[in-house]
Amino acid sequence: MKTNRYILAGLLLVSGLGFAQKKNLKQVNKLFEMRAYKDAAEIYETKERNQEVLQNLADSYYYNTNIQKAIKTYRELFVEYGDSIDIDYHFRFAQALKGVKQYKEADKHLSLYYNKPINTLEFINETDKTTPHIFELKQIESKDSKGDFGMSFYDENKVAFASARNIESPEYSWNKQPYLDLYTATLTSQNKLEDIKPFPEAINTDSHESSAVFTKDGKTMYFNRTNTTRKKTGDDKIAHIKIYKAEFINGEWTNVTALPFASNSYSTEHPALSKDEKTLYFASDMPGTYGSFDIYKVAINEDGTYGEPENLGDTINTKHREQFPFISHENVLYFSSIGHLGYGGLDVFRSNEVNDAFEKPVNLGSSVNSSLDDFAYVVREKDNIGFVSSNKGGYDRMYGFIREENPLTKYQVEGVVKDINSNKLLIDSSVQLIDDSGTVIQDIATDANGQYVFKVDPNKKYKVKATHDAYIPQEVGFSTGPDGEVHHNISFALKSFKDAEERIKETEKRGVQVTLDKIYFDFDKTNIREDAAATLNVLVGLMKKYPSMEVEVSSHTDVRGPDEYNLNLSKARAASTLEYLVSQGINRNRLKSEGYGETQPLNKCIKEGICTDKEYNVNRRCEFRILN
Repeated sequence: MKTNRYILAGLLLVSGLGFAQKKNLKQVNKLFEMRAYKDAAEIYETKERNQEVLQNLADSYYYNTNIQKAIKTYRELFVEYGDSIDIDYHFRFAQALKGVKQYKEADKHLSLYYNKPINTLEFINETDKTTPHIFELKQIESKDSKGDFGMSFYDENKVAFASARNIESPEYSWNKQPYLDLYTATLTSQNKLEDIKPFPEAINTDSHESSAVFTKDGKTMYFNRTNTTRKKTGDDKIAHIKIYKAEFINGEWTNVTALPFASNSYSTEHPALSKDEKTLYFASDMPGTYGSFDIYKVAINEDGTYGEPENLGDTINTKHREQFPFISHENVLYFSSIGHLGYGGLDVFRSNEVNDAFEKPVNLGSSVNSSLDDFAYVVREKDNIGFVSSNKGGYDRMYGFIREENPLTKYQVEGVVKDINSNKLLIDSSVQLIDDSGTVIQDIATDANGQYVFKVDPNKKYKVKATHDAYIPQEVGFSTGPDGEVHHNISFALKSFKDAEERIKETEKRGVQVTLDKIYFDFDKTNIREDAAATLNVLVGLMKKYPSMEVEVSSHTDVRGPDEYNLNLSKARAASTLEYLVSQGINRNRLKSEGYGETQPLNKCIKEGICTDKEYNVNRRCEFRILN
């Protein structure tokens, strides 16, 4: 979804065109390819509603943020031509549905698109609990405000922003709004813009200008400008965007030049400077992207030259649009994306830089992101203030914000899992978070430090349960209610079955086993004899004592007799043993039976005729290995 800002390459320089409804479909498609979406939609509305017309009409509405008409037309398209529609229409239809918060229907299309289940409401609930900050937004007021966006810090008392307020500017064919210019103003403590002035003609031209960023000394500016000529790119003939640099010399902006890595064949846009001003971040659809616009960085050398642009990689970038980067003084990357899961349209994300690489992005949550486009986020972290733009009110508006720590992130439970005797960390232990109805909400494995952490809600009761293979589980309850704590540290010291019971031993090759007296079967029989039952009752007692214990019952033979016969006999005896345990009240889900025949001897008796009966007898056995 787009408004009058140019967030995709290809803002057009088409004006003064008088298109009538008599235009044929080929001519209308040309308008669509040129991204004159408002003109194209008006004429598509008069045409026979075949698949091509419905697709282009729905997209024209979508790209002009006419959400209700886009939804209606996409729905008609899917009803009429559902089996033959390209998968990308599922994505755009879903984004339009998100624009009016129809998340369940949107999730159906996103699940088809990503070929995995998508649950946006669950994502929203979790994000609002885990995002680091919450934001108090207040709209920035301005006389003659019209499509203002992209506010940036200019100097101590001033700001810069882009606006379509210049009614003398030619109309932009995408949405019939004036072209964008850059302005400077004073922002009062009441969030009002005063003393608004356009930048001089050296900066503002008859094309689009926006996204200004300044060096700390105020003497260098980087900004966007749309090309005055269009270039054929794929099926589209569009005017790409370049990043320009300007210098403030003797009270005037001069030396306005495009950066050397800009091009007439692709766009570079939305510049952002690192704290040391040695790196420029920007968005581009240059060759090598993951599909649409990606976030890049480029070195600014001491002599004023530039290095080679470097894509930030697929942790940050997706096959869809990533734009409007901002790098904070704490080296936190903020950017807008429609490709990462979000609330709808462009959402603002953050990513911390760790060891010269950016971590998985985190959505900033519903206090700043909406179901439509949210973008051009900048923050002054030391003051916890900043600006963001959004079209959630129907057109582009700028907002000032104050950010605070998200109180919900304070509610959490964490700890470690260790062996009670050795203090050894039990890595990959299972830790479950359980609500007061007994439902497992989350189930995670402890990390390389034996640690776990859960975010929890206030005013609720929970239990955490830790388990590890061949260990006795532990369970602890806690509350986040009015009388409960905000932060809980619950660590577990688990006792292994082998330390708890003399009959349980650990072997190097056979794992942790319950050692029982030998079980005997009659010749060529599988039924449980009375003496075998007495032995198995010892295992029954242990499994009832430890309800979490899971056991594999295995049966083995010696090598005498045919291989297949021995294998089948061992399987039948193991299954018979399992059935006896079930008959004594052990849940079948806690048991597994396996017959190994003669494949796992305990001694050298691997051929017939080389051992005594007593030696062969060692391999005829049942074993009871603890699985959990």
